[in-house]
Amino acid sequence: MAIFFVVSFVFFVSLFLTGGLRRYALARSLMDVPNARSSHSVPTPRGGGVAIVSAFLGALPILAFFGGLSWTSTWALLGAGAGIALLGFLDDHGHIAARWRLLGHFLAAIWALFWLGGLPALELFGSVFDLGWLGNVLAAIYLVWMLNLYNFMDGIDGIASVEAICACLGACLLYWLGGFENLMLAPLVLAMAVGGFLYWNFPPARIFMGDAGSGFLGIILGLLSLQAAWVSPKLLWVWLILLGVFIVDATVTLLRRLLRGDKVYEAHRSHAYQFAARQYGRHVPVTLAVAAINVFWLLPLAGCVALWGMDGTLALMLAYLPLFVLAVRFHAGELENA
Repeated sequence: MAIFFVVSFVFFVSLFLTGGLRRYALARSLMDVPNARSSHSVPTPRGGGVAIVSAFLGALPILAFFGGLSWTSTWALLGAGAGIALLGFLDDHGHIAARWRLLGHFLAAIWALFWLGGLPALELFGSVFDLGWLGNVLAAIYLVWMLNLYNFMDGIDGIASVEAICACLGACLLYWLGGFENLMLAPLVLAMAVGGFLYWNFPPARIFMGDAGSGFLGIILGLLSLQAAWVSPKLLWVWLILLGVFIVDATVTLLRRLLRGDKVYEAHRSHAYQFAARQYGRHVPVTLAVAAINVFWLLPLAGCVALWGMDGTLALMLAYLPLFVLAVRFHAGELENA
């Protein structure tokens, strides 16, 4: 009953706070006005991600106080999440140079890794490897990439929210079935916080998340994957599989733009999901397709790793192969007139 009360409270806080933020944005003309790099066609209020941040971070001390989350994980999530959200909020309302944003991203990652204990041992093809200090460097890069790719992928209505909810609820289901119930609360609470926001963000969106929300979701999801890996190395592969849609699209797009010599820090519309949305003329089919891929392809493969002992590296490659084909099919990273 206590868990039900907490997750319900988080959902409704996010739901009503997003509505309040929308009214505030309309009153103050805080609008995302369409331009040549936009995937929307009408001015839309922005900054709704603050509701996700507030609802989730506000619940963390409660979970820790009642033993549902360790205090070390709580401080990692609180400090890194609040820092990234604040940085994104300031960038949403002005402009912060890319080098200073990147510095802030790495400082948040370092803070979180300090509390989590760095990168746990990795399981590769049945062998376990402890990478030591190199692992911590790779973990910091991983967290920074996760928060940036989530920002890149938050480009059409509902897609970032649906991805986060599918990944979190999928992880919760596998935790419950696999005997890792102690890991369930944080992703469940995050899913409820995003769910309240999604009511307003589902196509056609009435408010956008903004960098404060997308970067926050990226680093929190990355931290949840590392927290789980400390309990069992195979759970890192579970999270990487569940987040495969975003990881593959963003990575293929970045690599192709780098090879072409583009300025990768500039706004663009060359992700596969953006090409797909333009091809179908609506955001709904693409957002629902992401949900379907998560439920019917990625979740079963993640379950093979978590529940039936399938090698995580092999499952990841199998999971990503059709996603790579889809990314190429929908022109990820190509010039926008493709």
